[in-house]
Amino acid sequence: MPRVTFRPPLFNSSSPWATTKIDLQDLYNSPFTGAVTTRTSLPAGFPHNPSIHQHTLFDSPTTSLNTYGYSPHPLKFYLDTVKSIITDSGKPQTKPFIISVTGTPEEVAEAVAAVDDVAKEGYNLLVELNLSCPNIPDKPPPAYSLPELRAYLDLLSKLKAEVLIGLKTPPYTYDAQFQVLLSALKAYPSLISFVTSTNTLGSSLHLSSPPSLAVSEGRRVVYQPTLSSPAGTGVGGLGGASIHWLSLGNVSTIRRMLNQVPELKDIAIIGVGGVSDRDGWERMLSVGAESVGVATALGKNGVGVFANISGEN
Repeated sequence: MPRVTFRPPLFNSSSPWATTKIDLQDLYNSPFTGAVTTRTSLPAGFPHNPSIHQHTLFDSPTTSLNTYGYSPHPLKFYLDTVKSIITDSGKPQTKPFIISVTGTPEEVAEAVAAVDDVAKEGYNLLVELNLSCPNIPDKPPPAYSLPELRAYLDLLSKLKAEVLIGLKTPPYTYDAQFQVLLSALKAYPSLISFVTSTNTLGSSLHLSSPPSLAVSEGRRVVYQPTLSSPAGTGVGGLGGASIHWLSLGNVSTIRRMLNQVPELKDIAIIGVGGVSDRDGWERMLSVGAESVGVATALGKNGVGVFANISGEN
């Protein structure tokens, strides 16, 4: 299995800022991105509700919190959009598109087959399985569970797709979680070409500033969740600088684990989490990331952030 490489080793990770054709076109046109990742989609789209699926961005440091699910656009929208961007340019494709997908094991197999069909038409595509979203009620991220993770990989191993497949993982916080990933990959050693580490950190809550209350009178200060959410709690996924050190630890640990298994050492890692400047980019690369994905800083600063990270601006 060839090692996945991207040049330059910097691009967007799947996020709300990769939802529309305009988003993807701008990312593709940037000379400072080595790939473009679409927002995670389902074969039939996700029932997005703006009253409960929301995000907020913070300064100092650049941090985000979101209660999103997945893209409201179905997978076909992204496949058609990618084809349109490339064909409308009138030039050969200059960088790969990473098509991020999710769903049940059967839906993911269907999605991978659809991406594979388009890739066989001559488009440079990869597919990323997002099994790590923390915001879906009653559906914990499958990448925490060995039986669930293996159910996905088992179906995909039977599919015999030619497109390169990656796996997006949630933040792992103790050794047994890393061992789940390693055990699943060892069971299907030639299936996964890259690991995207990490998604946002779930169970996170931001509270709005309280009104001015007369504390001297013993009145209790009442805070309110900044965001809404499907469960009504405002709890969601934390991203950006607040998880940078955790993400670095995940990338470093996964890289060391993969290197210790000969049949897995060629799996590449896309490091994601809190990169907003050149120092963060270089830190990710230094701990073993083949490339680096950016989401929160993209949402905060726009596509120009890639020039800033590259030191070209």
